[in-house]
Amino acid sequence: MDFNGKVVLVTGGTGSFGKKFVRKMLELDVKKVIVLSRDELKQYEMSQEFTDPRMRFFIGDVRDSERLNRAFDGVDIVVHTAALKHVTACEYNPFEAVRTNILGAQNVIDAAINRGVKRVIALSTDKAANPINLYGATKLASDKLFVAANSYVGDCPTRFAVVRYGNVVGSRGSVIPFFHKIRSTGRLPITDERMTRFWITLDQGVQFVQDCLGRMKGGEIFVPKIPSVKIVDLARVIAPECDLDYVGIRPGEKLHEAMITEDDARKTVEFDDYFIIKPEYPLWLDDHEADHYGGRPLHERFSYSSHTNTHWLTDSEISQYLGEYAWPLMPATR
Repeated sequence: MDFNGKVVLVTGGTGSFGKKFVRKMLELDVKKVIVLSRDELKQYEMSQEFTDPRMRFFIGDVRDSERLNRAFDGVDIVVHTAALKHVTACEYNPFEAVRTNILGAQNVIDAAINRGVKRVIALSTDKAANPINLYGATKLASDKLFVAANSYVGDCPTRFAVVRYGNVVGSRGSVIPFFHKIRSTGRLPITDERMTRFWITLDQGVQFVQDCLGRMKGGEIFVPKIPSVKIVDLARVIAPECDLDYVGIRPGEKLHEAMITEDDARKTVEFDDYFIIKPEYPLWLDDHEADHYGGRPLHERFSYSSHTNTHWLTDSEISQYLGEYAWPLMPATR
């Protein structure tokens, strides 16, 4: 996709992904990059780091539809990352999660259509596939809203799609900073020695979103092919000197994560580096367009889960991933 001369807005743009994505956009010949978020301190700190004259910072909340309508004026591309993401906090404050993750998603959709934004991509999570906690359920609802939004754009040029991926190396919610913080105690808590997760770096996530902005037709859920890691292997690479305490799976947590379920697989097509979950009801596409996403159909009973993945990170690959960050690593013991 040609980003030259485009105005790009990122909701929740002071987060880990947002900052990396903004930096990537500023390497291109964009006209303007707007960060919309509700934390003035984070915006101030980010403005000290990002001094490009094309930067704009808007205080606002995705719960506020009027503010979104003002902020989206003249915007070409929206990347929606704002969400309440902490599993326990969402369970304890359920309607707050609904207000931000579901009602906020609808506000983004309405403002984008009202202002004629060309393309909108919403970031999702592996927890939206067969959700067992409220956070995952709200993100599943959000995904459904963004896919269905293509049905009622009318003559408006706006198109919506979703990107779904797993844990991000080094993000604020990652277990890695936690392990580094407590390694000095000599013990690391592990929920279950069998636990697995998908893994992606911030750079990979940002590049994937940028690529999907170029390839989207509207209504897709894009899923990258990324490696899996055993949490126990991650702990041993980060702190091989530590003993591991198995504390049991926490409420709202899965042993393994999935990004494509068996039911979703029936409408999913595969490419070399990613999957596309096609919309169930592509009412905005004619029959020809709906049948021509390309890709290869998946076999019966296929699912894309972290424990059945064919790509697993080795110890050396884990060290290489972690080497992108400023944490000291001791040599692995195996």
